[in-house]
Amino acid sequence: MKPILITIAFLTVFSVANAQSKLKHSDTLQVSDEVHYTDDDYTMPSFPGGLKQFYNYLAKSIHYPASAIKNNAQGKVYLDFTVEKDGSIDNIKVVRGISKDINAEAIRVFKNSPKWIPGTHHKKPEPVRYTIPMNFALPK
Repeated sequence: MKPILITIAFLTVFSVANAQSKLKHSDTLQVSDEVHYTDDDYTMPSFPGGLKQFYNYLAKSIHYPASAIKNNAQGKVYLDFTVEKDGSIDNIKVVRGISKDINAEAIRVFKNSPKWIPGTHHKKPEPVRYTIPMNFALPK
């Protein structure tokens, strides 16, 4: 049996870093429920070990639901979540999904994610909201 392909287009829907680069110093940037001024002293949250380790974690953790395979359910699940001040993942929500079983699997994987390295503003940890698409595709 061919492996099931699950890809992540990391931060293509919303990227604070991209938004930040377009803002002037006097503009504001929404971070969680608090508003902060943008400047050069801001770092984004990151998965321990970087994107490669994040992709490895997903590849090992995601199990394509049998019912989704049977029903040939494929597509993108858009997840919205917060990387909290302590690096934990919280407030996970499906913005747009595929099916109940695939949506639940995407949420399960993020709930079990190791703690991230939190984002900081002026060297203080801050909560940061992300929305990312996860592509679930069966082999052809």
